[in-house]
Amino acid sequence: MTQCTLRVDGETLTGKSDVPLVDFFEQNGINVPHVCYLKSLGPIQTCDTCWVEVDGELKRSCAVKSEHGMEIRSDSDLVRKAREEGMDRLLSKHELYCTVCENNNGDCTMHNTVADMGIDIQRYEYQRKPYEKDTSSPFYTYDPDQCILCGRCVEACQNVEVNETLTIDYDMEHPRVLWDGGRPIDESSCVHCGHCVTVCPCNALLENTMHENTGPFTFVPQDMKRSMVDATKTIEKTTGARLITGISVLDMHWRQPEIKRTKTVCTYCGVGCSFEMWTRDRTILKIQPVEEAPVNGISTCIKGKFAWDFVNSDKRLKTPLIRENGAFREADWEEALSLVAKRLLEVRDTHGPDSIGIIGSSKASNEEAYLAQKLARQIIGTNNIDNSSRYCQSPASTGLSRTAGYGADAGRIEDLQMADVVIMVGSNTAESHPVIASRLKAAHKQGHQKHIVIDTRQHEMAKRADRFLRPHASTDLAWVLAITRYQFDHGYADLEFLEKRVSGVDEYRRLLEPYTLEFTAEVTGLSVEELAELGETVGRAERLCIVWAMGVTQHSHGTDTSSAFSNLLLVTGNYGRPGTGSYPMRGHNNVQGASDFGCLRNKYPGYDPVTDDAARERWAKGWGMDKDSLPGKAGEGNFLMVQAAEKEDLKAMYVIGEETAFSDADTNNVHDAFTKLDFLVVQDMFVSRTAQFADVILPGCPSVEKEGTFVNTERRIQRFYEVMPPLGNSRPDWRILTDLANHMGYAWDYRHPSEIMDECASISPLFAGVSYERLAGWKSLLWPVDTEGNDTPYLYRNEFPLENGKAKLYPLEWQPPAEISDEQYPFMLDNGRMLEHFQSMNQTGQTEGTLKEVPDWFIEIGPDMAKEMNLEDGSWVRVSSRRGSLEVKVCVTDRVQGYTAFMPIHQGKPGLNLLTGEHHDPDVDTPAYKETAVKIEPLAREKGEPPLPHNNFRYGSRTPIDGVPVEVKWMQKDYRQPPEHQSHPERN
Repeated sequence: MTQCTLRVDGETLTGKSDVPLVDFFEQNGINVPHVCYLKSLGPIQTCDTCWVEVDGELKRSCAVKSEHGMEIRSDSDLVRKAREEGMDRLLSKHELYCTVCENNNGDCTMHNTVADMGIDIQRYEYQRKPYEKDTSSPFYTYDPDQCILCGRCVEACQNVEVNETLTIDYDMEHPRVLWDGGRPIDESSCVHCGHCVTVCPCNALLENTMHENTGPFTFVPQDMKRSMVDATKTIEKTTGARLITGISVLDMHWRQPEIKRTKTVCTYCGVGCSFEMWTRDRTILKIQPVEEAPVNGISTCIKGKFAWDFVNSDKRLKTPLIRENGAFREADWEEALSLVAKRLLEVRDTHGPDSIGIIGSSKASNEEAYLAQKLARQIIGTNNIDNSSRYCQSPASTGLSRTAGYGADAGRIEDLQMADVVIMVGSNTAESHPVIASRLKAAHKQGHQKHIVIDTRQHEMAKRADRFLRPHASTDLAWVLAITRYQFDHGYADLEFLEKRVSGVDEYRRLLEPYTLEFTAEVTGLSVEELAELGETVGRAERLCIVWAMGVTQHSHGTDTSSAFSNLLLVTGNYGRPGTGSYPMRGHNNVQGASDFGCLRNKYPGYDPVTDDAARERWAKGWGMDKDSLPGKAGEGNFLMVQAAEKEDLKAMYVIGEETAFSDADTNNVHDAFTKLDFLVVQDMFVSRTAQFADVILPGCPSVEKEGTFVNTERRIQRFYEVMPPLGNSRPDWRILTDLANHMGYAWDYRHPSEIMDECASISPLFAGVSYERLAGWKSLLWPVDTEGNDTPYLYRNEFPLENGKAKLYPLEWQPPAEISDEQYPFMLDNGRMLEHFQSMNQTGQTEGTLKEVPDWFIEIGPDMAKEMNLEDGSWVRVSSRRGSLEVKVCVTDRVQGYTAFMPIHQGKPGLNLLTGEHHDPDVDTPAYKETAVKIEPLAREKGEPPLPHNNFRYGSRTPIDGVPVEVKWMQKDYRQPPEHQSHPERN
């Protein structure tokens, strides 16, 4: 940004140009009072406290941007009077009782501004509003009596989260913030993302976990608190406000030593949100996002903001368990680790290294993933090491690596926001990756981005899209090939880019010849006109991004479809530039990092092939061992390990933080396989379904009880810090693995995760410049990172990491799915995530609020099928596949139609995978979870309550507006611009 020079109060100041004056002043150490302004929200102009004189005219400093040569007064009598009038109006709507307020914690903008301004007396009498406090949400409250109508929450909801639930109606006799125009919070479209609570500058919106927990006087009963407030306000009228404010400032500082604020990174989806976790001892007070967070800024979702009860759950494992005589007994660490070391070495020495399989955790840290694969390769001597990406993202990673070179996002979330067109395929982004969805919804709402959604289910992003296409299940590859041919046929292919940067062009173009629009329409069910329109949109886009997820990858040819997406981007020249590229959404918080750091059957950390002699030589040298001691052939992944166990070829497994017994396809076979193992070790926080089959259970820790790093979906490496010590006798996974290695005779001497990262960075070129120092605080790096610490915001700017620096158009052809519907099994069962829960619910299932929002599972069917089968919301049905059956309630919804049904993957154990089969993608062995044909049979059973409660956000009615209607406030007949006094300040 360019610099400019201003004259402020007779002094010459220099700073950034074209920024709000309030920020310019802050850069120069000048504090201009302001309440409604927040950088992430921009100027709302409702609080009337940030006045300055600009070239002799009174203006709000949040709404005027710095320009060279401005003459500004920030200390004139007119400015002071205007600011005080603005604050007086706010105080008429807000009862200051800070010393007994839960929000007097140092971050209360209202309190701090009153203290900074030295307000001596409240000119306008505070008047209560005729509304009750809204306590309907399981997570937060809204108190209209404390609301100052600043509009921060509305702006955040409308234009940051873009859920468009909150509004303010300044025409009301007693204005207040409204949910869906006037519904209780928990009966509205509110998704409980917490944006509104995060940005509230006072205590009008407050987390339930903050109530009665945050200060020495907040524990008192409500009736006593009320009498203390009344007494305080009486004293204030005689002494003036400064004495009371001074006491509240003392109270604010009194609280600080007891409230710990620690930066951490979310352990749910792959977005990689970071924030402060506020704690008092082991009590989690709240999650507080900050503007400096590189991925999410002030944004969160329901899980990241509120679903942390699992940390202190009484179901947490606190000590090792050993199975004895068919039951578990407690053991100390020495006994447990000695037994694990002894048994694993016995199996290795008796049956060979490849008789053991290790599954690393996609929720543990990069350092822990690194040690898991090192244990497998250096100590066991096998490449049988994998992580949960085998169940979701391996097809995308392989599809991208064989076309562009890296199996990861081509750019940043920021690049997604910059695109002209974003195509989302098989990605329920708003529920699976909500903060990324918010960024996309914001770009779309601002009008500079077009969205095309292609899915079998009409989820939120589909309803918002410019164009929603609903092809037949498992036919995505066909339309991608047709649209790619369309680019060549209609002159949209970037021939210059292809000539310079891509190989295999002529061969691929020949392979596209069969994929006419007519042929593809017949295969996909899309019309020729729809396909042509899609081809035109793709061809005319200057910057195109494609987003996809498990709706693509969990098919029998997910790898080929992922390759086809990449090929289409290459043909149109949409790689290597900002605002372009491929974006396979990563599901778990560190599924990208677990793969990056070597929990793969065929790759070392940094994606060095295990079959490459030079790579083996480098890793052997780094680990101080002989190259020939490292296994030279690829191992088995999760899916094949379980099959090998079922055949009794695999004798032992070590599963770290994964719910394999729940997540792997064809549950009956998985459970049978686990019972046939000679020895099973499970390392987890809970006695999971998988742990129930174990011989030894080792209690690991969640991320908030250790330090480490994660990699998010955009390749961003971030550091997290220990918030609280491990619970009971549990241990961080990196320490467990280090101790186990020592029990197995290997002198691992890691004392801190930073030493593990340093070791990896010294061996892997991909992470050469990564260090904890360079990741300190809110800093982050996107790999590859060179030795100087320079990272790579977007890939392929100059070359592709393939032969001759060129990408490759990978040859493909359409193939039908491995399982289809028929007369006996007429429905195709789609499945996926819901916003409120995560995976097997071992974490979100410990939070009462998320359970209340979605208490049970269900099957979605469309109104057409419901009518034909005489089913209603809450009707019971039996859902059967070719492998098994289960009984659930029906949810009738227009999200699906015809012979497509949908079930969430989270609830019920053994769960959905009683229905799924072992047919899989032949390239990467990912089960084809989405290719499950079922029949649905009504049960003669009394109808129950609707499986989605009537108050679930999906039944709400959003109220989209452009932003806070401050102009309506200014147009009120009794509104006067400060410093003039106002007759009814409580109204606006």
